Amino acid sequence: MSTFALSASKFVLPGATMQGGYLTVTDGVFGQWSAEKPDCEIREYPGAIVGPGLVDTHIHGFHNHATTDCDPASIDDSSVALAKAGTTAWVPTTFTESVDDIGRACAAIAAADEGRDADFAGARIAGIFLEGPFFTTAHVGAQNPVYLIDPDVEVFDGWQEKAGGRIVKSALAAEKPGACEYIAALDARGVVTAIGHSDAHYEEALAAVNAGATCFVHTYNGQRGLHHRDPGVTGCAMTTPDTYAEVICDGRHVVPGAIKALVDAKGWQHCVLITDCLICGGMPEGEYVSGGMPVIMEDGLCYLKNEDGTTGNIAGSVLTLARGVKNVVDWQIVTAEQAIRMASEVAARSARVDDKVGFIKPGRSADLTIFNADMTLAATYVGGTEVTA
Repeated sequence: MSTFALSASKFVLPGATMQGGYLTVTDGVFGQWSAEKPDCEIREYPGAIVGPGLVDTHIHGFHNHATTDCDPASIDDSSVALAKAGTTAWVPTTFTESVDDIGRACAAIAAADEGRDADFAGARIAGIFLEGPFFTTAHVGAQNPVYLIDPDVEVFDGWQEKAGGRIVKSALAAEKPGACEYIAALDARGVVTAIGHSDAHYEEALAAVNAGATCFVHTYNGQRGLHHRDPGVTGCAMTTPDTYAEVICDGRHVVPGAIKALVDAKGWQHCVLITDCLICGGMPEGEYVSGGMPVIMEDGLCYLKNEDGTTGNIAGSVLTLARGVKNVVDWQIVTAEQAIRMASEVAARSARVDDKVGFIKPGRSADLTIFNADMTLAATYVGGTEVTA
C-alpha cells in the first residue's frame, strides 16, 4: 500500500476550506484531511491552495487536436496535455457537423475512454457535450451553418448509442421548433440541455428552462443579449436561480465587468468557468482547422479565417482552465476558493458528473489541482500521480 500526505496552506474541501493540515492519498484515492501530521511521506506545498482537479465542461480540443478528429489517440494526447496544464477532467465538446460526423466523433471519444487503463496519466473523460447542431443562424458564431437542423430525439439517441451512453449535455437554441419537447425528453434521460447560439426572447428561453433546460452556453456569447425591454437569453440566465451559466473567462470573450455582473446576479455557486478552447490551445500562433472551419490563432485568441485571408469573428479561446481561475481572482470578482470551486465542484454539478469528478472526497480518485499563493499553477495530480509539464 502506497500512502503519502499533502501539506499546504489551504484545502478546498466540500464542506469548507480548511486552513493548513494534511490530506492523505492511498493507492491513488483520497483519504481524510487531518490537522495532525500523519506517519507517512509528506509532500510540502508551502503557501499553496489544494483544490479538486479542475473540470472543463466545454472544450473542443487542445494541443493541436480537435474532439472531432475522430481519432482516439488524438483525444488521449489532448488529455495528457490538459492534465499538465491543470485540468484533470474534461467533457470533450463536438461542433455543428453532419449527423454522421457527430456520431463518428462520439464513437472515437468513447473508444479513447474505453482504451485507458488505471495508469493513464491524462485528464479523465467525464462525458461528451454536443454543442449543436440545433442552433439558429442569427447566432451561429463559429459553428458551420450548413449543418443546422431542428432538435430530434431519435437523432440524439443514435449519437448516444455510438457514445456508449457518455453524452451528458446537449445544446440547442430555445426558439427552434420542437425545442421544449427535446429538452423534456433528454431531461427524462438524465441528460443536461443547455441554451446556446440562440436568438430567443426572454419568454422563449424561460419556456425552455421550464421544460427542463438547466444550463446556458458561454453566457453573453452567441445569444440574444440583455436589453431593458427584452432581457433575452442573457437575462434569463441571470434570473433563473437554479440554472447554471457558463462563462469564458479569458477577458476577451467577456470583459471582467460583465463577468462580475453575471456572478453578482446569479451567485458564484451557479456560474461555471469554461474555456471553450479550440484545437490551437497550447500551440503557437498560426492557422488551424476547427470544426471544419479555417481559423487563425493570433494575439491570444482564435478567429475565423475570411476568404480573403483576413481574420473574422472570434471562433473560440486558447485558454487553460487554470489560467481562467487565476483571471477571475486577479480581477477581484471572486475569492481564490470560490474560483477553484467554480471550475471544479460547480462545473461538475452543472454537467451532472459530480458523482465522478470535481470533489475531494474519501475513496474518490485523487485528482487535484494545486495553486501557488499568486494563483499560478503549482502541480496537478491525476489518480494520485503527479503530472509534470
